[in-house]
Amino acid sequence: MTIAWVDTHCHVYDDKMDSNDTVSIAQAREAGVQKMIVIGTDLDTTRSALEIASRHDDVWATVGLHPHDAKNGLDGLAELIDHPKVVGIGECGLDYYYDHSDRNAQREIFAAQIAWANERDLPLVIHTRSAWDDTFDVLDACGTPRRTIFHCFTGDVDEARKCVDRGAYLSFSGIVTFKNANDIRRAAAWCPSDRLLVETDAPFLAPVPHRGKPNTPALVPVVGAFVAEVRSIGVEECAEITTRNACLAFPGIAS
Repeated sequence: MTIAWVDTHCHVYDDKMDSNDTVSIAQAREAGVQKMIVIGTDLDTTRSALEIASRHDDVWATVGLHPHDAKNGLDGLAELIDHPKVVGIGECGLDYYYDHSDRNAQREIFAAQIAWANERDLPLVIHTRSAWDDTFDVLDACGTPRRTIFHCFTGDVDEARKCVDRGAYLSFSGIVTFKNANDIRRAAAWCPSDRLLVETDAPFLAPVPHRGKPNTPALVPVVGAFVAEVRSIGVEECAEITTRNACLAFPGIAS
């Protein structure tokens, strides 16, 4: 039986990748990754994500502005949402760890993208770091989209429960394999099966034993196998669960 995975979050256009997008995607296919979503973080990367997705039947893209770049505004992004390969809004959210953009600007830009997701009934991909309370406050004020994904989930069970209570999915990256990530492992073990996703965030956050090297979508099975171990289930079952959930979280990739 072929084990099939979905990488719900990668940045294969990034110059930190070891290989170009065509090679990275081909390597992922060979590793059993059947579908990939390339994530936009600003106007230029969204355009790159769409260009890549347009060349591959098994690759899709999102339109988004990362909180680091909130200060630059949303100009030009709305016009890209209707592209046939767009399957979500984001990544967007709040990052109070780096504070590369003013926090008020971050909240305003996050709220605007939540509105896009609600208006278009598109999935919302959230980045949150050191900003859990405000992230939940903005979501509650704007209305959590019915398909919301907390990308690269880095909370504990308490945060996981608050996400799931809002109907959201938790997407686990290579961080779950890191030595000091006991909180994230607890959340991965607790996460309800119908809310569980896996991702690479390539070229960032390569899982152990590849840590320190550029990440790639071909390593999503490594993340998935580790999550399976944490949950005391088989790797095939974890792949089946997360692939099914990915197609529910992002209906645009289901065909």
